[in-house]
Amino acid sequence: EVQLQASGGGLVQAGGSLRLSCQVSGFTFDEYAIGWFRQAPGKEREGVSCFSRRDDGTYYDDSVKGRFTISSDNAKNTMYLQMNSLKPEDTAVYYCAADVGVILSSVSLTQAYDFWGQGTLVAVSS
Repeated sequence: EVQLQASGGGLVQAGGSLRLSCQVSGFTFDEYAIGWFRQAPGKEREGVSCFSRRDDGTYYDDSVKGRFTISSDNAKNTMYLQMNSLKPEDTAVYYCAADVGVILSSVSLTQAYDFWGQGTLVAVSS
């Protein structure tokens, strides 16, 4: 059974950093695409940073390029989102997701993923 558990959210001042973690089970990173998504109040869930194992490619939303980094650790069964230079507009609930066979052109789409963790809230104050 595929399971994901996100953690690491919190309140941070603008310019600060946070690292989100997502503990996974039931699959390995060698087989699955992984992604971090966020949903701000009143907005749709959007892809922030995602990795396609099938195409060996990484997606970053333009708004986070150069500030956020996605990574994974097979030994710890954990994926991460390192977030630096945080801005108030980064405030949202962040979700981790995974699925097999997701191609790079679809890796940022919520409908490409069947497996989701619960959200973790990131709040950035100005």
